[in-house]
Order: sequence, then structure tokens, then C-alpha cells
Amino acid sequence: MEVPLPYVGQVRPRGTAEISGSNWLLGCETLDRDFADYDQYKEFIAPLGIKRLRMQAGWAKTEKVKGVLDFGWLDHIVNDATSRGFMPWLQTSYGNGIYPGGGGTNLSAGLPTSEEALAAYDRWVAAMVTRYRDKVWDWEVWNEPNFGDNILNTPEMTADFNVRTATIIKRIQPGARISGLALGHYNRPWVDRFFKRLNDRRGFPLFDNMTYHDYVYNPDGNVHEVAQLRAQLDRYAPGMRLRQGENGAPSGAGGGRGALWDYPWSELTQAKWNTRRMLRDLGQDIESSIFGLVEMNYTSGPINRLNFKGILKSDATKRVIRPKTAYYSIQHVTSIFDDSLERITALEELHTLEAAGPKANAFRHSTDRNVAVFGYRNRKSGRHAYTLWLAENIPSENNSPNINEVGLVNAEIDTPVWVDIITGAVHDIPASQVTRKGNITTIRGVPLYDAPVVLAHKSLIAIA
Repeated sequence: MEVPLPYVGQVRPRGTAEISGSNWLLGCETLDRDFADYDQYKEFIAPLGIKRLRMQAGWAKTEKVKGVLDFGWLDHIVNDATSRGFMPWLQTSYGNGIYPGGGGTNLSAGLPTSEEALAAYDRWVAAMVTRYRDKVWDWEVWNEPNFGDNILNTPEMTADFNVRTATIIKRIQPGARISGLALGHYNRPWVDRFFKRLNDRRGFPLFDNMTYHDYVYNPDGNVHEVAQLRAQLDRYAPGMRLRQGENGAPSGAGGGRGALWDYPWSELTQAKWNTRRMLRDLGQDIESSIFGLVEMNYTSGPINRLNFKGILKSDATKRVIRPKTAYYSIQHVTSIFDDSLERITALEELHTLEAAGPKANAFRHSTDRNVAVFGYRNRKSGRHAYTLWLAENIPSENNSPNINEVGLVNAEIDTPVWVDIITGAVHDIPASQVTRKGNITTIRGVPLYDAPVVLAHKSLIAIA
């Protein structure tokens, strides 16, 4: 992309040790089924600047003989991850086929149903929480129970299972943070029934948050569904947090595994999708987990296939070949948007900024395109950063910028810079392109396209 602004450098990535906390989680799933190998990619985690790691805890991998729990494989991962300053988020999935009625061991699998299997499941959960209660504080119940054609996992059955699991965890670790629901594609009637049953069981106080996964081709295309889910949750647990627990786009077209596979994705469009979803979630106060760190080699089923959603390229041996474009783009997000920033509330789009009140936080732009805009304030300095991108379409291969004028009310953005999240390029905005009239700052010549850009006070960007 040709950017008509003076280039000053690149966003400097900041590793895990440099960031106290952030909105982000990182998917390290499928280790329980050996579709990926933690040791092959562990060195790539810290440079991303993300602390919390989502993993399935793997009952079937831990109990291969009835009554014998061997946590050796999981000990290795948890001990290594915590020693590096990471925080595992363990999910109590999936079932165990050594027990009749033990549930399935893969996605779309049924929950355990027999008395023998449920008692064994309870023992596994209790033993795991006891083992890791000084290292693991975040837990999640069964992955995507409403997904696929399995009709055994009714909403009521799933809610009961959530309560059963969370009760065990809380008994052993009262301070545990537990995620419930773990919803696959949004299904309003299913959610209604799940929340009603959970409420009838008085189960909401057991949970810290409710998680969902909603794969859509336009990463900005699920706003209505998320709002509906938020409203449904507020009927029973006002203010309980939502967490986007798993989402990402592939980097290749066709032939792979998983959601969104049937579209001609590339590394560029994957990077655009992932960063738009991350920053859309941040702007809606929703914690956001990236799926996933590495391409996963699905060895279940008649054909082995890679899930191209990984931001690290791998091969059939699970060896990491290289980071993809999305890996570096995510570094740019995490470098800028950590917990030193807070979101500016009620950022309102106005056609005439002069109509904004003296304390308003408002903006306008000179295009009729659908532009996503969110604003942030540094907690100490009070200086501002804004994210903007063209949001109406699926990410494209076209990087041609739309040059705009952007107006901001009450913006603390002296010495503004423009940042391309995909490339990490930082450009100065010349003083000749910035005018201030009262509390309105107008910036001319701002490039926008279908990936996030940042307008920020220069002090808020770590520049290499």
C-alpha cells in the first residue's frame, strides 16, 4: 500500500513479560488428541504478548485404563507454560470411550450419560483441579455442546452438566474462574433453554463468564447475534461477562478442516479477519481468544487434514515451519492494546461535530462506507488512540486505501501518528493536515481500508 504520510518506523512487538495484562487469549487446542505438539510451538507464544492459553484437558488421554489417571502429559504442558508466565485456561472436554455411555472424544461428541461414566468424569475433574489448583485458575466446561448433528446434548442436559462440573471445581478451588456455555454457532432457542435451566438450577453464581464461538465470513457480521446473546444473558445475570472463546479465519482455500473452509482465504485475508475480530471484540468489551496458534493436523476421520486457522504454518509432523502474516499482525495489536488503555464509552458518530456537547466523545468521517471506529484512553496520561477500518465486507486482497478526513471531539491526540496493524508501519501525520477548532480535531488525508488502522498519540506506540 502506498501511504501518503512520512514513514517513521515499525511497531515494536512486546512479549509476555512486558505486558501486565490484556483482552486476549490464545488457542492451544487439540493437544488432548495429539493434533498438535506443544513442544513444537512453545517458543512462539511469549513473543505474541498473550498470557492466557486455552487448552482441552483431555479425559480420554489421561485415563486410558479404568481408574488409572496419568496426568504426565498435561503436567508437562502446565508446568512449562506457568514457568514461562503463561496462564492455562483448561477445558473439561471431551468424553472417554473406555466407559459405556462415556461420551465422545471429539467435536460434536455427546456428553457422558451413564452413571458409571459420570462418576468417573467427576473423579477426573476433581483430581485435575486438586492437582493444578495452585497453577490454573481458569476453567471451561465442554466445548461446543450444541454443535453438529448430535441431538443428545439438549440445552437442559448441557446446563445440568455445566452445573455439575462447576460445582466440583468450586468445591476444591473456591476462587476458580469458570466459563460456561462454550456455544458453537449462535442458536437463540438453544441459548434461551440453556440459560433458563441454568437459572432454575441457581447455577449462574458458579460462573465468571459465558463463552461463545461464532464463525462468520465477515468478522464484523455477527454484531446483531452478539447483542442478542448479551440481552439473553442479561435477563438472568446482568453484567456477567461474555467471552469470545474461539475464533479465527483460515489462511488457505479449500481442502482444510473446520469452519469457513470453503472460501479462498490467504495469509493476508486471515490477518485482516483476525485483527478485525480482535479489535471489534475489544471495542465491545468482550474478551477474545484467537483460534489458533498453530495449524492442527486432524488425524481423526478417513482423511488427515490440516486446519489452516493456525497463525503458525506447520506440516504433517506437527513441526512449525514459520509464522504467518497474522502472527506478526497480532503482535502489533497486542503491543498497542494492553490493559494500560481503557475504552472511551459512548463514542458517537455525528455528521456535524459542532452539535456534540462539551463533554462528548464523538467522531465523523468523510466516507459513506461502513467504518468501524472505537476509541481508547491511556489510564495514566489520558492520551487517546482510535481504531478504524472499512467493515462492510469479507476481507479482500485489495489494499488500496480510501483517503478520508476524520473529525474527533475531545481527542487527546497531539502529535498524531497513523499505524497499519497488518504491516506494523508507523507514519507521522504532518501538522499541516491537522486542524483544531475548539474541542474538535480534524485530520485530513487518513488512509482507510478493510484492515484496522490506528490514529494515536505518538507516545502510545512502541516504535522500533
